[in-house]
Amino acid sequence: MKNLSRRVFMRNSSLTAIALMLSKNSFAQLPTDYTYFSIAEVSELIRLKKVSPVELVRTCLKRIELLNPKLNAFITVTGDIALKEAKLAEKEIANGKWKGPLHGIPIALKDNIDTAGIKTTAGSGVYKDRIPTEDAEVTTLLRNAGAISLGKLNMHEFAYGTTSIVSYFGSVQNPWNRDYIAGGSSGGSAVAVAAGLCYAAMGTDTGGSARLPPACCGVTGLKATYDLISIRGIIPLVKSMDHACPICRTVEDTAIMLNAISAQALQPNNCKTDYRKYFNSTQNPRIGIVQNLKISDSVYTSFKAAIATFRSLNCKMSELELPLTPQSMVTVFNAEVEAFHKPLIQQYKELYDPVTIERFNGIKEVNSIEYINARNEMHENRRTISDQLFKGLDVIILPTTLTPPLTIADAKVKGPRALAVDCTIPFNYYGLPAISIPCGFTNEGLPLGLQIVGPKFGENKVLVVANKFQKATNWHLRHPDTSY
Repeated sequence: MKNLSRRVFMRNSSLTAIALMLSKNSFAQLPTDYTYFSIAEVSELIRLKKVSPVELVRTCLKRIELLNPKLNAFITVTGDIALKEAKLAEKEIANGKWKGPLHGIPIALKDNIDTAGIKTTAGSGVYKDRIPTEDAEVTTLLRNAGAISLGKLNMHEFAYGTTSIVSYFGSVQNPWNRDYIAGGSSGGSAVAVAAGLCYAAMGTDTGGSARLPPACCGVTGLKATYDLISIRGIIPLVKSMDHACPICRTVEDTAIMLNAISAQALQPNNCKTDYRKYFNSTQNPRIGIVQNLKISDSVYTSFKAAIATFRSLNCKMSELELPLTPQSMVTVFNAEVEAFHKPLIQQYKELYDPVTIERFNGIKEVNSIEYINARNEMHENRRTISDQLFKGLDVIILPTTLTPPLTIADAKVKGPRALAVDCTIPFNYYGLPAISIPCGFTNEGLPLGLQIVGPKFGENKVLVVANKFQKATNWHLRHPDTSY
């Protein structure tokens, strides 16, 4: 907790030093480094006109210029647009028109999330020159909340892998050790947040794509209940299992993002609704510990320590086994992937990465009756799973990954799903909310993730338990050394 105490001291000292220097409508220009402040911290300073959105954007752009050639997190940087939006945000806030805690905050978007007039490529040569004419719904909601996009983030081609090394724009590299994968498919999103290139990012998740990368990079990623966050305007992988997901440094920041982009955000003036509503829940959560997983020794050591932390917080603990995911999941997955990509492959096969084409070739063709039956089974399972899995429990916990992050060299040998999805994909199928938070490191200094899963629309329970863990630990306060 030493790093946290130092941060709080610096923040309070800075505020005290400038308090008498501020006029009613001016922003302070401070030498303080806000790179790793949370959104919750820096947004309050923006609201009080003690930090300028313009300066935050400029600082992020400088870090992107310095670090992106080494990490390859961004595909497209929209610096001029971001600075224009930051100046507008500063003017709005100075005139008393603060929109909420994302107003003036620099973020970035995974490159399968549509942005009108800005390239959206899905990390593929097929779409390397694709420029949408409309924003995705989450893009619009974030803009309405005052967030400022710095650009589009690198990813595994068409979100069809867990390593983010298969991309038309080159491999994403882990900021903790650039010889290792960042996880996928939202690798660029997790790297950008972990390396301080932006304060939050949007990713997507079909089988773990916004939880595996946060686990590999030491940040936080939330997959909400299916359909709580719109996927309209997002290039699909499997629409029945796709989710749009915030990736942040802290659980509190995740709640801020969720408040802005969930279905409730469509209500008028919702961006000013207090995000702390997500933390209204039981004081002594009942937690189920998943037992039937074959995890590596380092992951098991970290998971045991997390369990011990929860016990020290007087949480009620019990053990359970995660049910096997039905075969219908594979049927739905394969059918929807084929439906989207078969026409594209027929026309643009040479523009796909050969590794992606090889994986497509391994898909078993699904007929319409099989698909309809599988979809019906999935909907029935989604209807009943919460009562079955969470009987007497608020949440369940399990590791995010079976193994630590792999080296890029090993991942190239093992293929696009080198990082297993066994711990994550069941919750895409069932549509349940799940968050990955940092919970430790390997002996090699690579981050590890803890996953907390809740019942349908139980985001508040998931966030409460995750926040308890983060308040009791300091894993989320550690940042990679980026002096490469």
